[in-house]
Amino acid sequence: MQNRNITIHDLAAKLNISASTVSRALNDYYRISKETRELVKKTAAEMNYKPNKLATSLRKGKANTIGVIIPRIDRHFFSHAIAGIESVTNPTDYNILICQSNDDYETEKLSMAAFARNQVDGIIISLATGTQNVDHIKSVLKRGVPVVMFDRVSPELDTDNVINDNFAGAYEATKHLLAQGCRNVIHFAGPQHLNVYRERMNGYKKAMEEYGMNISNDMILINTLTREQGFEAAKQLWQNKHLPDGIFSASDFSALGALLFLKEKGIAVPDETAIAGFANEPFTELTEPAITSLEQYGAEIGKSAARLLIDRIESNQQNSVSQTITFRPRLIIRDSSLKQESN
Repeated sequence: MQNRNITIHDLAAKLNISASTVSRALNDYYRISKETRELVKKTAAEMNYKPNKLATSLRKGKANTIGVIIPRIDRHFFSHAIAGIESVTNPTDYNILICQSNDDYETEKLSMAAFARNQVDGIIISLATGTQNVDHIKSVLKRGVPVVMFDRVSPELDTDNVINDNFAGAYEATKHLLAQGCRNVIHFAGPQHLNVYRERMNGYKKAMEEYGMNISNDMILINTLTREQGFEAAKQLWQNKHLPDGIFSASDFSALGALLFLKEKGIAVPDETAIAGFANEPFTELTEPAITSLEQYGAEIGKSAARLLIDRIESNQQNSVSQTITFRPRLIIRDSSLKQESN
């Protein structure tokens, strides 16, 4: 027996009872006496019996598997979201399968289809930047597979959502720059079909309006999210002699790109141009000057998404009212935006 897995038939032979009685005892079937249940469990432990999870899943019609689709695993927010999801699923019988879309719509579709084929019990997803059509998610929902969306969500879908208050975070960051004396604050924005970037732009606009600042079209630079795009955007502004006294970026990466360009040209940050980003990536506190940013609480968002999905799976209430859990980002002020203190 040492060379193979112990089965319920081995336990049955050892105890001289039927395999069905062993199975029921291991699953605490109420018609099996307490004494028999305890004896079966004691013998199972002594013989190092390990249940066959695949066989159990097939009997129950459940895979005990959750699929997770994220845009990029190397982003601080998404890696922390995964950690949060795992902290909830690890103590349970659920396993997680993780796919990254690399912000590509077609890859996201393929991942969703693969999860559906493998009959996962539920899916947690944050949309790719390239995703504008959500028919692939609608198709999965029609099949009765519960889906929880987090961060990047779609108003077209009736799902449980876990989101940040991106409007409030962007409003607070922009208002901070204005309070520091900035009057020409430019916004590095993301694609506006995604809720997170649309809400961040709206928060920026609201703060500017409250301060009586006019916003021209050339003050909002769409699809400026990467380090390279931030560097190039700052370069173009400098070449066109439109360098602002403040930059609020929807991404820490483009904020970093702008900072690197300004330092290359000897432009003082924050004295001449103050900078604030979004996401609190680890590098933001290591740059010189350190970059003001917004903490998004990725781990807590991941935990909430996992709890919502497991509740939805186990309650089997596909038609119940969807829930939305909202976290408010926390502004972390660093030297890149402190014009008042630097003077």
